[in-house]
Amino acid sequence: MNTRKKIILFLLGLFVIACSVKKDKFINRNYHALTTQDNVLYNGNLALTSGLEELELTYRDNFWELLPVERMPEKQENFLPGEKKDPNFERAEEKAVKAIQKHAMNIGGKERNPQMDEAYLLLGKARYYSNRFVPSLEALNYILYKYPESDKIYQAKVWREKVNIRLDNNELAINNLKLLLKHNKLEDQDLADANAMLAQAYANIKIYDTAVSAIKIAKENTKINEQKARYGFILGQLYNQLNYPDSAYTAFQEVIDLNRKAPRRYVIQAHAQQANMFDYEKGDTLAFVEKFNKLLKDRENRPYLDVLNYQLGYFYDNLKKDSLAKVYYNKSLRTNLPDRYLQAKDYTNIASIYFEEANYKTAGKYYDSTLLRLEPNTREFRQVKKKRENLDDVIKYEEIAQQNDSILHIASLTSEAQIKYYEKYIEKLKKQDEAKAKLAAELAEKEANKAANATTNSNAITIKNGTTPISNQRVSSMMPPGSNESSFYFYNQAMVAMGKAEFLKKWGKRAHVENWRQAAIISNKINTTTEENEEEKQNNEEEEIVNPAYTVTFYTEQIPTEQKVLDSIAKDRNNAYYQLGLIYKEKFKEYKLAANRLEKLLTLNPEERLILPTKYNLVKIYEILNPDKAIAYKNDIITNYPSSRYAEILKNPKASAEDESNPENVFTKLYKAYENNEIRKVQPLVKQKINDYFGEEILPKFEMLNAAILARTNGLNAYKEALNYIALTYPNTSEGKEAQQRLQQDIPKLEKLSFTDEDLASWKIIFPKTYTEGSNYENLLKPLEQYIKDSNTTNLSTSVDVYTLTNDFVVLHGFTSKEKAKGILSYLQEYKAYKIKDVAYVISSENYKVVQINKQFDEWLKLQNN
Repeated sequence: MNTRKKIILFLLGLFVIACSVKKDKFINRNYHALTTQDNVLYNGNLALTSGLEELELTYRDNFWELLPVERMPEKQENFLPGEKKDPNFERAEEKAVKAIQKHAMNIGGKERNPQMDEAYLLLGKARYYSNRFVPSLEALNYILYKYPESDKIYQAKVWREKVNIRLDNNELAINNLKLLLKHNKLEDQDLADANAMLAQAYANIKIYDTAVSAIKIAKENTKINEQKARYGFILGQLYNQLNYPDSAYTAFQEVIDLNRKAPRRYVIQAHAQQANMFDYEKGDTLAFVEKFNKLLKDRENRPYLDVLNYQLGYFYDNLKKDSLAKVYYNKSLRTNLPDRYLQAKDYTNIASIYFEEANYKTAGKYYDSTLLRLEPNTREFRQVKKKRENLDDVIKYEEIAQQNDSILHIASLTSEAQIKYYEKYIEKLKKQDEAKAKLAAELAEKEANKAANATTNSNAITIKNGTTPISNQRVSSMMPPGSNESSFYFYNQAMVAMGKAEFLKKWGKRAHVENWRQAAIISNKINTTTEENEEEKQNNEEEEIVNPAYTVTFYTEQIPTEQKVLDSIAKDRNNAYYQLGLIYKEKFKEYKLAANRLEKLLTLNPEERLILPTKYNLVKIYEILNPDKAIAYKNDIITNYPSSRYAEILKNPKASAEDESNPENVFTKLYKAYENNEIRKVQPLVKQKINDYFGEEILPKFEMLNAAILARTNGLNAYKEALNYIALTYPNTSEGKEAQQRLQQDIPKLEKLSFTDEDLASWKIIFPKTYTEGSNYENLLKPLEQYIKDSNTTNLSTSVDVYTLTNDFVVLHGFTSKEKAKGILSYLQEYKAYKIKDVAYVISSENYKVVQINKQFDEWLKLQNN
């Protein structure tokens, strides 16, 4: 055997020996440490870094809320169809697992490979960024348990608390991080990371002042510029939460001063935050406009034009310069960038401007666009939706008022005046139509020019037809936008049409025969003449057709003349003005608009039934806007309608409280009946009173009572819907606030209730009954009460519970076990003294509660049958 073979065999043997993870030798330890560090972990850390870089590119911060201190990938359940999680984090985890499985040297209960702590740290990080927090915690805890002397121990502790925060263990994370920071052993980036996560934990539990201290330390100790900018921005947001505007302004200015050291998004958003703090009474408006115009012109800011234009629009909106505000809001929308909430703000602000201008149709369209960009099931979505629904009534009544006003005005004119009126209108209409036609032609020409410029072939396309070439410009001008020279000729309808026109111009009509050119010599002239005659005939026919909208009779024939019809139109118009006044007053708190509509109504000779409530509502409106006018209307009601309920209320509010017809007394009476379980009697009366007291202050109380009735008769969903209506329609009343509180606190608890199979300690026997008027269920209640008396027990009792408007339950309460309830039911059905034949069921008190709250008796029955 030669020397070379000996060396190869020696090295091969050495390699085999070194591969063993069971031998605690120098060569083994160093081989596995080196392989782990420079191969497996190196590639794993590269994958982790690539994943974080990809995350930075794809992650979109929501600057409308307090930013988290670090970005996280979306959870799997939030992915859109076709989206996949980043494979880099999976690859990092695979490398960490490979390092542990192939290179761990656990000999005698001690790890001999010094790179294993790094492997477990990488494993914890990879799992963390894959949103697998419990497995991540296991890997990090393993480092703390197995490698207490590791140089990565403090980093592992910080990462463990990051995981705890993600698992909502904020208090535990705070205690551990405070203990870790107390020893002063953290430095540089580890210190920054620990304080950043401490700030996050405090922010999560809304202790913002302590979060400020922690984020400041993190900002000072990090060496990463992106983190400096992010932490500085969060600092400004925290100051805003604490209502320290000066400190917030300074924090945002520090972010701006970082300039190119900070990612541009933070700088632009810092400018936007400062803009939101602008003092519109004392601030320098010229400097504000100059600053934002400069930002708009900066090429670096092109990806953020939506934010900058929105801020300028909001600025002009606050200055009541509506036309400029709309211009910049629309510019913000036209950038078509992905911040859907910003788009929603643009749309809702434009809608508010149009609403104030009484352009309700347009406002409604913008509110519709707002709803498409807001997340459903949020309070803001519900508020906009309710406002949009209320706007339906406004649009409806405004259209009725305007249209009927116009009809009545025209009907009151003489025939000559009507003709003059419509002649002017027709002249105006023709000009508008001409302008539209001209604009359409200009747009068509513009689109044609765009298409021409879009073609990439600069040479003329010549179609040889004997003498006349068709230039590239002429052909491409007929092409639709987006087409290109590679398109097949006959797939392009514009080019085909152009070719046909050129052919007809030169050759006239041709039969599909051979030698068509020679045939043309004879027939071309005849065909051309026929064509000209047909065109002339068509033109004459077009001249004879007159647009009906351009004739006076088209309009005058539609004017109503019968007094009965005119009276009906006037009645509808007056009711529309009254409804508008109430809607503006109660639903929108637009007191000036409400007063305008109600005062307009009083000038239109309304029906008697509308005069008093109109004047009373004007008293209430002018108590807010103009006390002198309120006194004038009050005196008018007392003087001219002394015996009315409104006069009694205005003269002596305390005395009116004793009147049985007083709304407060009516409500008290109905509420007592509701408490006495007279649900079916109360329900129609409450609905009637909601209509009777429309527009009055007591209305929210009746709405809350109606919601309670719906809960008893229709279940949780109807109750939730009714509470939502009250919360959004009457947000400033105590009832509206109570409804909102119930939606946030009570409804989620009730929605979590579900049927249970547990062996509970409280049971009932229920007898389902169909309700008919006069039902008292005496035939069933009598033997049940007799049994309670005979059994000499105080635990049992009976009740008649309303289930729905058409069904009841007769209930025997007080059983401590299911078996006992079943035994007594069997006894009641079989013993001759009782002989109860009614259908009955044994149910736990918990399940009966679910049945009543959700109206799910049928669902419960199905579960019993399965």
